[in-house]
Amino acid sequence: MTEQRLNNQAVEAYELTKQFDHFTAVDHISFSIPRGQIFGFLGPNGAGKTTTIRMLLGLLKPTSGMATVLGFDIIGQSEEIRKRIGYMSQKFSLYNDLTVEENLDFYGGTYGVRGGRLRDRKRYILRMAGLEGRERELTRNLSGGWKQRLALGTAIIHQPEMLFLDEPTAGVDPISRRAFWDLLYELAEAGTTIMVTTHYMDEAEHCQSLAFIQSGQLVAIGSPQEIKANEMHGHVLEVACHQPDLAIPVLRELGLFDEVALYGALIHVVTTDPDAHRVLIEKILGEHGVQVMAIEQIAPSLEDVFIASARRQERET
Repeated sequence: MTEQRLNNQAVEAYELTKQFDHFTAVDHISFSIPRGQIFGFLGPNGAGKTTTIRMLLGLLKPTSGMATVLGFDIIGQSEEIRKRIGYMSQKFSLYNDLTVEENLDFYGGTYGVRGGRLRDRKRYILRMAGLEGRERELTRNLSGGWKQRLALGTAIIHQPEMLFLDEPTAGVDPISRRAFWDLLYELAEAGTTIMVTTHYMDEAEHCQSLAFIQSGQLVAIGSPQEIKANEMHGHVLEVACHQPDLAIPVLRELGLFDEVALYGALIHVVTTDPDAHRVLIEKILGEHGVQVMAIEQIAPSLEDVFIASARRQERET
């Protein structure tokens, strides 16, 4: 890795691997994150997302492979990394028996932010998070959305170059999720690099680049548009019908489709021949007493692509 490349990349990982006894949590993954980007890291629980972040933060030593964060080696220079990054987990890491202001004071002191700089940072965070007037409120009395914004504030009080956010919107209502992402866009526009893990596909659509991880392995990487174009090996038919719970096993038993999955009250069928299979689906479901109301070919969503990529990886391993 050249000096120039390190300067342009906030994160660069090569063959990063972590084993626990005989279990491989992260399996030879390689990726990079340009400075100033929002990078989404997607995968189901247990896929290796948190383990990867903990290695990048220097909290876990890799079994093999290497990585740099902001130009510093994750093994030998982890203290330098931690000075320059902010971290927020889904548990929010707040002290519930302290007030909003006391939490900011505590984390400011932890990062060496004091005096006039601390006062300026607190004013900025309270305004950014909409917490002005709540400075003396106990944190335990805040709603999930307010706690989330306060946790983000404590993570950025020292103006880090990069933020690591591990499932930061889990369990938060949709309106608060949207407000939180507005704050992330504001930070990214100001030059902060952000790596965020999420299982919400609508959030992933707003990331500049993404990586899908499944069973410790990367199954897709690129921008949302690139992933949809390169990883979807088929077309999506959206089926609206009565009794989708009956229709899904009928369609799966045909063995003709790459994927059959329920999306709300609709069924998504991934096929290589949408015209022929549209007719077949209506015919077969009719024979099983399922009334079809509509079958339309639609553009694949990221969720369609993720499921298809994960299934393909399972078949190949």
